[in-house]
Amino acid sequence: MSTLVVGFPRIGEQRELKKVLEDYWAKKVEFSKVEEVAKDLRKRHWHYQKDAGIEYISSNDFSLYDNMLDTAIMLGAVPERFRELKGQELYFAMARGDDKRVAMEMTKWFNTNYHYIVPELSANDTYSLNIDKIKSEYFEAKSLGIKTKINLIGPITFLSLSKRIDRGEPLELHGKILPLYEELLVEIAKWDDEIVIQIDEPIFVKEPSTKMLSLIKPTYDKLASVSTKIKIIVSTYFEHSNEATKVLVHTPIWAIGLDFIHGKENFDALETLSQSDKVLIAGVVDGRNVWRIDLKKSREILEKIEHSFPKNRTILSTSCSLLHTPFTLKYEEKLDNEIKSWLSFAVEKLDELKLLNQLYFHGSTNEKIEEILEANSSRKASAQIHNQEVQQRVSSLTKLQREGAFEERIKLQREEIGYGTLPTTTIGSFPQTAEVRRARKDLKTGAIGEEAYKAKMREYIDECIAFQEEIDLDILVHGEPERNDMVEYFGQMLEGFAFTQNGWVQSYGSRCVKPPLIYGDVSRPKPMTVEWITYAQSKTDRVVKGMLTGPVTILNWSFVRDDIERSEVSKQIAVAICDEVDDLQKSGIKIIQVDEAAFKEGYPLRASKVKAYEEWAVRDFKIAVSTAKKETQIHTHMCYSEFNDIIKTIEAMDADVISIETARSGNELLKIFKEVGYKQEVGPGVYDIHSPRVPSVEEIKTQIKLLLEVLPKEQLWINPDCGLKTRKWEEVKPALRNMVIATKEVRGEL
Repeated sequence: MSTLVVGFPRIGEQRELKKVLEDYWAKKVEFSKVEEVAKDLRKRHWHYQKDAGIEYISSNDFSLYDNMLDTAIMLGAVPERFRELKGQELYFAMARGDDKRVAMEMTKWFNTNYHYIVPELSANDTYSLNIDKIKSEYFEAKSLGIKTKINLIGPITFLSLSKRIDRGEPLELHGKILPLYEELLVEIAKWDDEIVIQIDEPIFVKEPSTKMLSLIKPTYDKLASVSTKIKIIVSTYFEHSNEATKVLVHTPIWAIGLDFIHGKENFDALETLSQSDKVLIAGVVDGRNVWRIDLKKSREILEKIEHSFPKNRTILSTSCSLLHTPFTLKYEEKLDNEIKSWLSFAVEKLDELKLLNQLYFHGSTNEKIEEILEANSSRKASAQIHNQEVQQRVSSLTKLQREGAFEERIKLQREEIGYGTLPTTTIGSFPQTAEVRRARKDLKTGAIGEEAYKAKMREYIDECIAFQEEIDLDILVHGEPERNDMVEYFGQMLEGFAFTQNGWVQSYGSRCVKPPLIYGDVSRPKPMTVEWITYAQSKTDRVVKGMLTGPVTILNWSFVRDDIERSEVSKQIAVAICDEVDDLQKSGIKIIQVDEAAFKEGYPLRASKVKAYEEWAVRDFKIAVSTAKKETQIHTHMCYSEFNDIIKTIEAMDADVISIETARSGNELLKIFKEVGYKQEVGPGVYDIHSPRVPSVEEIKTQIKLLLEVLPKEQLWINPDCGLKTRKWEEVKPALRNMVIATKEVRGEL
């Protein structure tokens, strides 16, 4: 009769960690201040869980930047270019780069909006154990009277998510890494009479290869046999892990963690599990969404588990780490009360776990359970959710894509827009200065009126346009000063969306996002961007891109209603975006960028489910741009993507130009475009915007020449990796200036 939380948010309920990290990076505070804030946050987070009656609380789930980076430090997996550094300088240089070194690559954590630092490994490297962080946090909790389970990223997941810089297979280094895990467990066994270690192996949910499956038993035979004092949980989440579960039952681990919210097929493994001596860590509270538990559905899940697995070997848990949800509803004072009653954030999910535990093991009910039942009923019947007009329009849609083949369109577009070889542009956003953020805040609080606010935004746009003309950029952007976030901005003007005051979720490092809540049918009451884009276009003779966020990205970067299929929600958003595309082109905008930065992250983790996702995701991008005329050029942008497996899908999206992130990976990502004979134009990022460093002209020239080794000059655009919103002007201006100079020099050499 126990409860377990896989992991807890670490950024702080008021983003305290974000703020102190950014102060430290800006040299406003010493590192001791970061340590002080981090220690206070850990203490508070542990007590939140203890006070809610959670038995299995984690240590080592906290991180100053990323847990994969922490694991690399733990194993001594430090790339050669960083080895002269020590301590926090080493740690943050690996994550963010510095004046001398490029940061390590960053990519999405499975199909979430969290990003991890990709470890770099080599057969020639020597690895050694560093247990300082793990030991410090364990005893820190113990000094507060809290005995924690210790969270570790498992060796198979760590290797599988790493990259070999010597081009080998990461799993081939298993023999070098596993002994360090054994050494770690030997040390941990000295700390207490009994210690529970949660070893996260989410890689098991991703179609494990024969090689991977062959490593599971020897790995966990060894680790679970290190000491009788250690009880090992192998935790998986985000999907089912049936192939791995069938192997794990034959190892001496104590428990297996399975996600019953996002991995329904895990029910199929229960009979096999029940015949072993394993404890089941049953993920029954959704760690990835914000809706209050539906008690009817929860009871069905619990009854199904009970039918196949004994209660006395079941521990109820979150489906995954609560890292992926906002911290607490406590500060949400402006949310519609009815919508707020449907929600549950990380702290509230602790109470849900406790209530489900009472319901499952004791069959008891109380006022809280009655309150949840009432909220469940309210949500299903609410008039705020259903819009018959939207449903009718979407179901009767007949125009599903734009007219004309790419070859016909691109000829018209080049004539209409008039760009030459290696056109230069940016992805869209420029730095969000303190003045811009203050103006938005002042508008929200009523300190300034709408006209004063618009005047400040127009002033910023004027400066952006003037700077781009000064450095001779070819295709301009308006800089997006009016946008707080590329998804939230649009959601605020669409029906069916709600917004929080403090619903922040960590994206990477100190970067946080505040995802909208899609609670009802989606529609667009009026134009969303036309006023700003047409104003910018009026200030220059050069072409200014219209900037929109695509339907799949809006969906994937929101908390989405769970009462209808995600594909239906996406289609509703696509119809709203297609109206905006039409309004922009009717207002004289010649290039419209419909960003699908999160297209790849929505992919199912199982191959059998990919086709269905691709079909509706491509359908909805094409619906979103279906109103575009042949001469209107459609761009899109994608982040952090390995394209080898989805290149045909990208082709099917039929955008005229796609920009992608490649700066941290050379021209490797681009080779697949050549291999498949990709016809459309491509803008591979020529410098990394996630690092504060300014690339030199020579560095960018080298990058452009690498791109030209793969694709012809007629097909290439030159741009940064991603939007520049998070950078400072003193970084952006010289970097873009160098990019334009480098491009001109390469043009001259061609």
